[in-house]
Amino acid sequence: MLRAAIVIEMRVEVQHAEEFTEPVLDQTDCEDWLAALVRELAVTANRSVCIRVCSAEESRSLNATYRGIDKPTNVLSFPVEINDEIAVDAPILGDIAICWPVVEREAREQNKPLEQHATHLVLHGVLHLMGYDHVEEGQAEEMEAVEVAVLASLGVPDPYL
Repeated sequence: MLRAAIVIEMRVEVQHAEEFTEPVLDQTDCEDWLAALVRELAVTANRSVCIRVCSAEESRSLNATYRGIDKPTNVLSFPVEINDEIAVDAPILGDIAICWPVVEREAREQNKPLEQHATHLVLHGVLHLMGYDHVEEGQAEEMEAVEVAVLASLGVPDPYL
């Protein structure tokens, strides 16, 4: 697993697509969630993350373009690609897209409070930016353990139960 990005502080920018006349994801909440992630991982450099709250159509388009799957999904992660032109210590970790209609539907279907489900998905997306993955069982267990620990520190129950 790649963990070149080491973090002391995680700066966050939350954007909402035009469809959202009122913000649905709070900037301060996202900052608090990522601060808890940084504390849990006890890591040591600065990065920033952009979180875009998008519509189902925008999510579908992004998912089709970048993953070849023609349907909306709850969260997509777009890490900054490190190459000769971008230093390994680049200040931007990457972007995540949160599809709010999918998050709302999943929270209802799973009988979870919306804010708790959103918290989990934001953390999940940022962990992908940090090099965590869940393709292989061992990787999935490691990623889920971090998620569960951070969520517990925020008073959110284990989403995998």
